Amino acid sequence: MDNQRLFLIVILSAILLLIWQSWEKQHPATTASSVTATRVTPAGAAPATPPAPPTPSAAPAVKAASATQTSGSPVYVTTDLFKAELTTSGADLRRLYLKAYPVKVTEPHKPLELMRNQGSYVFYVESGLIGHSSQWPNHETLYHAAATHYALAPGEDVLQIPFTWAGPHGLRVTKTYIFHRGSYVIDVRYAITNGGTATRDAYLYAQLLRSYIPPPHHLFGAKPSYVGAAVYTPSKKYRKISFGDLKHKPLAIKSSGGWVAVLQQYFVSAWVPARNATTQFYSENLGDHHYVVGYKTLTPTAIAPGATATLGARLYAGPTNPTLLHKVTPGLDLAVDYGWLTFIASPLYWLLSHIHNVVGNWGWAIILLTVLIKLVFYPLSATSYRSMAQLRRVQPKLASLKERYGDDREKLNKAMMEIYKTEKINPLGGCLPVVVQIPVFIALYWVLLQSVALRQAPFIFWIHDLSAKDPYFILPVLMGASMLIQQLISPQMTDPLQRKVMLVMPVLFTFFFAFFPSGLVLYWVCQNILSIAQQWWIMRRFNIAKPAK
Repeated sequence: MDNQRLFLIVILSAILLLIWQSWEKQHPATTASSVTATRVTPAGAAPATPPAPPTPSAAPAVKAASATQTSGSPVYVTTDLFKAELTTSGADLRRLYLKAYPVKVTEPHKPLELMRNQGSYVFYVESGLIGHSSQWPNHETLYHAAATHYALAPGEDVLQIPFTWAGPHGLRVTKTYIFHRGSYVIDVRYAITNGGTATRDAYLYAQLLRSYIPPPHHLFGAKPSYVGAAVYTPSKKYRKISFGDLKHKPLAIKSSGGWVAVLQQYFVSAWVPARNATTQFYSENLGDHHYVVGYKTLTPTAIAPGATATLGARLYAGPTNPTLLHKVTPGLDLAVDYGWLTFIASPLYWLLSHIHNVVGNWGWAIILLTVLIKLVFYPLSATSYRSMAQLRRVQPKLASLKERYGDDREKLNKAMMEIYKTEKINPLGGCLPVVVQIPVFIALYWVLLQSVALRQAPFIFWIHDLSAKDPYFILPVLMGASMLIQQLISPQMTDPLQRKVMLVMPVLFTFFFAFFPSGLVLYWVCQNILSIAQQWWIMRRFNIAKPAK
């Protein structure tokens, strides 16, 4: 069996599978909604408001939010990593920019807008308090802000933005946002003072509101990234739940610990409850392609008369960097979605990142990783070609058997197995080493597509973004040419039709890879060049001659 042909066939099948999966993946898309300062308004319908969190029987019932909303005043925040806009309506976060991640390579000073509450793309966070018998401030309550602009000063590591609310029965609440230098974690803390004569029980909830329409199915140019919800609990571990699934089956999970999030390519926004808090993770379909995912506490916090109690949660809003996520809370690093080959992809990313720490360029890191992978699999490749050489040595005997037994497949197979046994040849010896390598190649494919470190990472010359396609299609052409060279130096199939099909493959691959991220194409170019050198060396070593056509 020609192992190089088998390798190319399997790889083509894998690529076609990945392209098919890209049709099914979800991406950020626009909606037909218009948005007020605090609420989503579906076209042609009454303003829609996020419902209060679903409540189990032991927790307080929550009055549904009113369709008439109160406009708040903006409060602007600037830190080393964020530009944010809060609002006095609910004291909630409405807009968030990531200063370290430009929108485009050509616009390095324009930060990515991760969250916003206006226009076609809607994504923001809300939180509030609820209770059995008292009026509590929720995501619609009007707070008071002491200032309209806050900035993290040089030399300071923490920036606090307080909002205050005075309610009936002597209740006073201070909701404070706490930003930390060098961190994508935002702490949200409620300080509740009970100035009344009766003990009050408070429950905390926090949620993410996201608009999303699945994009049209485009074969080319679409990135196979997941956009949807995810939840992690210590008992059931990590689960992704698409917005489409939330339409039909709302999320309702009771847990102690964990987190709930909205994922998109390169970035994650997650609410992390207080450690050991008993919570219920929930979701709601608001209609018109708007969804809510969040959590609420199930155990009340009792505030005695004259006492003050504190409740809090953490919001992570930033890149899917495994190192950063691992430090926030257990399981959050799983938001880096490498699919079912995570157990292979994670070590590959670890190795790739360490190589990058040495060379300082992600393109060269990809090249060196490709070389290391080739070295690791060299013994398998040598075994594959050795098996091919053995098979070619007995090819005349096998041909005579075919002439002798004709169409009698049973006798032919039995006779062939006798030859394999006599010559001590494993007919699958050339196949298995190649098959073993396929999961590694697919895992690296996902690493290169999902790693935020490669987003807008430059290489050399014309490659300014390894996560984007080659603007001049030079790498795809080089990849196709290197594949063609592999075909020409390989032992050829005897079937003329098969030979023609295999020669068409470089053209097909060039066409497919023209729209893939240049970092991935760079890997395949290096892979092909090293394969050519390895193939030439092994064929000389085992004296595998290329037969005449």
